[in-house]
Amino acid sequence: MSTDTSFAGIKVVVIDDSKTIRRTAETLLKKAGCEVITATDGFESLSRVMEAKPDIIFVDIMMPRLDGYQTCALIKNNPAFKKMPIVMLSSKDGLFERARGRIVGAEHYMTKPFTREELLNTIKAYVVDIKKAAG
Repeated sequence: MSTDTSFAGIKVVVIDDSKTIRRTAETLLKKAGCEVITATDGFESLSRVMEAKPDIIFVDIMMPRLDGYQTCALIKNNPAFKKMPIVMLSSKDGLFERARGRIVGAEHYMTKPFTREELLNTIKAYVVDIKKAAG
């Protein structure tokens, strides 16, 4: 499949302590034309988010030091990032995890492992379609 121009220039931050998940997401998203910034944990991600001002963030729930829920809450508490779409990533597909993600402000929840289609459809729903509607 060729690069989809609707994804060109979209900035995506992927936060996960798993190198495999970061690399997989980065490869899939770059092939689609996205600019990808990765971080290994919540602390590292905070500075990356402030610098990059991404269009969407994918964050793993289970990480050392600062977990995904805490990371999401900290990002959402900053007025500049209140409307930024955040997608929680987890290997668990439980109702509790989904509800807790909503409580801290996450827009969406994806179960790992994810497919290229799931990643791109999520970006399309929360970034591409929103930009089209606004623009």
